[in-house]
Amino acid sequence: MSDPLLLGIRHHGPGSARSVLKALTEQQPDLILIEGPPDAQDLLSLAVDPGMKPPVALLIYDPAEPRRAVYYPFAEFSPEWQAIQYGLRRQTPVRFMDLPQAIRMALDIEAETAAEPAGPMDEAITETEDIESQHVEDEAQNEDGDNHEDSILPDIRRDPLRWVAETAGYGDSERWWEHLVEQRQDSNELFQAIQELMSALRVEADAQSPSSELEQQREAAMRNHLRAARKEGFERIAVVCGAWHVPALAELPSAREDTARLKGLPKRKLAATWVPWTYGRLTYASGYGAGIEAPGFYQHLWESAGEPTIHWLTRVAQLLRERDLTASTASVIEAARLADALAALRERPRPTQEELNEATLSVLCHGDVTPLRLIEEQLLIGERLGEVPDSTPMLPLQQDLQRLQKRLRLPPEAGQRVLELDLRKPNDLERSQLLHRLNLLNISWGQVERASGKGTFKENWRLQWQPELAVAVIEANLWGSTILAAATARACDRARNTDQLSPLTELVEQTLLAELPEAIGAVMARLQNVAALTSDIPHLMDSLPPLARILRYGNVRQTDAGLVGHVVDGLVTRIAIGLPAACSSLDDEAAEEMFGRVRAMHDAITVLQAPEQTETWRGALTKLLDQADLHGLLAGYACRLLFEQEVLPPPETARRMGLALSLVGEPARAAAWLEGFLHGSGQLLLHHAALWDILDGWVSGLSGEAFTPLLPLLRRTFAHFPAPERRQMGERVKRGGSTHAPVPTETDVDVARADRVLPILAQVLGLS
Repeated sequence: MSDPLLLGIRHHGPGSARSVLKALTEQQPDLILIEGPPDAQDLLSLAVDPGMKPPVALLIYDPAEPRRAVYYPFAEFSPEWQAIQYGLRRQTPVRFMDLPQAIRMALDIEAETAAEPAGPMDEAITETEDIESQHVEDEAQNEDGDNHEDSILPDIRRDPLRWVAETAGYGDSERWWEHLVEQRQDSNELFQAIQELMSALRVEADAQSPSSELEQQREAAMRNHLRAARKEGFERIAVVCGAWHVPALAELPSAREDTARLKGLPKRKLAATWVPWTYGRLTYASGYGAGIEAPGFYQHLWESAGEPTIHWLTRVAQLLRERDLTASTASVIEAARLADALAALRERPRPTQEELNEATLSVLCHGDVTPLRLIEEQLLIGERLGEVPDSTPMLPLQQDLQRLQKRLRLPPEAGQRVLELDLRKPNDLERSQLLHRLNLLNISWGQVERASGKGTFKENWRLQWQPELAVAVIEANLWGSTILAAATARACDRARNTDQLSPLTELVEQTLLAELPEAIGAVMARLQNVAALTSDIPHLMDSLPPLARILRYGNVRQTDAGLVGHVVDGLVTRIAIGLPAACSSLDDEAAEEMFGRVRAMHDAITVLQAPEQTETWRGALTKLLDQADLHGLLAGYACRLLFEQEVLPPPETARRMGLALSLVGEPARAAAWLEGFLHGSGQLLLHHAALWDILDGWVSGLSGEAFTPLLPLLRRTFAHFPAPERRQMGERVKRGGSTHAPVPTETDVDVARADRVLPILAQVLGLS
């Protein structure tokens, strides 16, 4: 029986993938063993389905706790993916060989249980643990020559290839592997050299410190898979695994030791499926332990043949032209020549990503790094999102989401895009309802953005599909088998378990926007009960704006907004009664918080446009004006609001301004009053002549002695206005005088001249 063909690779690389394909073609094995999770063995056949388009990932998760999940990503240029494709298309058996995730996850849970009992904060962190972190830990063990152990271990085990790279004159091991393995076209004797190198490094590493227990268990499991294959009669076995593990598989020790090491290990019952992946999640920047720097560039190296340099620079030039940047054919040729020259100077057989980037920056970007950032994002990394076939095992909620995405023509995409919806159109309205329902289920595919214009029928969403949302969909399956049923159940559950008014009002808004008729009754009943028991005025104020938006804009979305009408009436009345007491004796920090609530409250009353509620609110503001212990910020803002609504006439407003800014008062209170009165009103000062005249008259009436100490207060207030507004104010002050002509009275009208216009005006209007 011949020795197995050991193909040590890095988990994502076109050079390794090309060399693996060549070795498999030459050796024609009768079995291919691949480092991967045996838990997903039944899903391997889907890899050759026409609907499977990398990048994709195997997702293995605990059905009881879906957030305990691990991804195994594959790109088209991944050596394992090409080995799978080779074997399945030639009817050669392909198997995963590694320690099952069912055991590894159970070991993790045992370690957590054996650890010190978690406090309240620790338990909260455990519940919200990022699934990517688990994946990073798993893949860090797989990464070639970069077996991440605890930081106290020597560097030889943490990054064994660094020693070789530094000896060869490279700054890091990734660059060394990139140039010597991934960029090469000739794979003769490559894997034998890798085996010899890793064997020497492992001898040195074992002399310094033993390998971790998990690594020994994994390699014992791999050897057992290899022994089992030999017992079944396979003679030409090919093994595709991380380069670090090759020496452990070259010579098989006694099976007794490996069996003893694996005996009695715990297991969990797990589920597995395929999910789409993105190139962004294959990068180091995403936190992926076996990540690479430029997946888009690797894809180009895999696809290109003959002249990868000129083809790459042509794509760069095309991207620049799409962004209206100059990129001529002559510049592409010069950049290619520069890249070839740089590679020759560095004694490299062909330009690498490093030389191509330098040539692009010098010739096509003219030394400007800004276009290079665009190239890195769009080409070096890329925004490719994979696809999985419809036959992939899915939970009912996943299937319903896919059906809705197809019916509403809303496909998931890796890149960000802004979706503008017109809620008057049925399809756009359903899209909006779907996105709101997903957010209610914590599937944050889209985020609402403020739409420009005054229409209430527009809604903007910023969409970007992230691979980890697949786990969020699996978690949401616990609430129902369809998006509608799950969102309804989730809304009712949140209502039952919420005792605070503000979250409930937000939930009412979410429920109505998501169009959940079966949930709104339960949510509204809970809202009424909590509102009746809430006496905290700040909480009542926080709860009003969402309800006001529902009342004002609900009909645009074809929702029954009248359900919240009587709740809003009660809230406005209770807030108006309790507002003076809630604003009494506040320090600066508390006054700032209350100031924000008063602003939001006023905006909500303005949105409602209900005369009775507007009058009630004005009465509450009027009571604030004469409150002795009211903070200056609130007093000034209340005065401004009442002036805008013509409750306070200009003379009374001027009198109150003079009293507030009097020199006998406290300077800090005067500054706060002026800040509240003028808050956000730069344009108001410029366009509201009466307000300008009041302030101008007060400042002009100050004596020199009074003006000097008040100047810092004025500068502090006006410093918050934008520079163009301040410039216009300065020019207006420089001109002097009133900002507007006197309003003509009835006695100023020339009746005779006006009568001469009336016949012409009647003729224009078609009047007799």
